[in-house]
Amino acid sequence: MSINQIIDFAQVLTEAERYRPAAEKVLKGDPEQAVFNHYSSPCAQFHAGVWEGAVGQWTVNYTEHEYCEIVQGVSVLRDEAGEAKTLRAGDRFVIPAGFKGTWEVLEPCRKIYVMFEQK
Repeated sequence: MSINQIIDFAQVLTEAERYRPAAEKVLKGDPEQAVFNHYSSPCAQFHAGVWEGAVGQWTVNYTEHEYCEIVQGVSVLRDEAGEAKTLRAGDRFVIPAGFKGTWEVLEPCRKIYVMFEQK
């Protein structure tokens, strides 16, 4: 393997995949999102990149383990019991597979993500 195979997020040119959560998952707002997936492993279980989200709230059901680092904005992650965690620039955390709840973007948000999907 050569140094040329290293993925530098600052230099890679990845086209955005723009989308919205399914209508039945949206609780408020119009949470348009974009993913810049800079890397996927050959087995398609490991991914890393940048996610951006507009103001809004939607339900989430994580089938993957995800490490996140918020680099811009403010979001609130809530579990099914209503317990909440406010996430701001500089926060780093892991969402384990099996987490269910809601993600709410209060200020346009940008995060670095690294995820592993169990099969």
